[in-house]
Amino acid sequence: MMSFAVRLAVLLFASTSFAAPETARIEPPAGTADMAVSWMQVRVPDLGVLVLAIARPSGEGPFPTVIILHGTHGFAREYVQLARALAEQGVLGVAACWFSGGRGAGLRFVTPVHCSEAPAISLAASPTAQKTVSALVAAVRSLPDVERNSLALFGHSVGGGTVLNYALDTGDIRAAVIESAGYTDEQVARIARLKVPLLILHGAGDTSADGGSPFQTPQKARSFEAALRAASKPVEAVYYENAGHNTIFTEPKQFDDAVRRIVSFIAQPPETR
Repeated sequence: MMSFAVRLAVLLFASTSFAAPETARIEPPAGTADMAVSWMQVRVPDLGVLVLAIARPSGEGPFPTVIILHGTHGFAREYVQLARALAEQGVLGVAACWFSGGRGAGLRFVTPVHCSEAPAISLAASPTAQKTVSALVAAVRSLPDVERNSLALFGHSVGGGTVLNYALDTGDIRAAVIESAGYTDEQVARIARLKVPLLILHGAGDTSADGGSPFQTPQKARSFEAALRAASKPVEAVYYENAGHNTIFTEPKQFDDAVRRIVSFIAQPPETR
């Protein structure tokens, strides 16, 4: 459980209204020139430089938008591909390098993209992680073609945990999608604060063998879903049979289903939930 000092810092970051950070177009990072997206950097004082891959749908905006946060294995081509898949369905996808480097068993499932100036990895509930998400939300919301009232967050693994903590502390996003995320007793205790609809995507066979942790088991996900429903919070959940922690990156059917569900979920009017 977080200490009072850390908890207070997270709440302060979450409640702060960020001015849009400094943004600039950049050349594609090494190994990404073929990915047909726009690249941007976001410079955040006392934090670092965040790299964004922006996949714009065809047609005239503004568009509903999803910011994508990667897992412990780090920023990778697979997250840019997810942004592009969302764009093909009419959603502006923004894959963000929100921390530098990568580690763990999940590394073998992705193709890393270098972004060394981002902050170091930190816990999902840390002030650094929450400040990073706040800066990303402010920066992306200021971009052309972004439908500002239809901005959602997606996170995988530790990215999912970071999205969940942000959703528990602020209501300034349309929806949150948490895939292969971890769930703690401390988060359950904060459910009453939640104002953001959640879509839970989880592998029914998620274990630590391919990058998960004891907090990221399907049992933890189902228990958190049950607590949400008991509190009458808007939630949808899908558990993919025989899927592991990183199967979204290796099984095309699961990837395509996740994209379809994300697009459908963020399109629902709030009053219908």
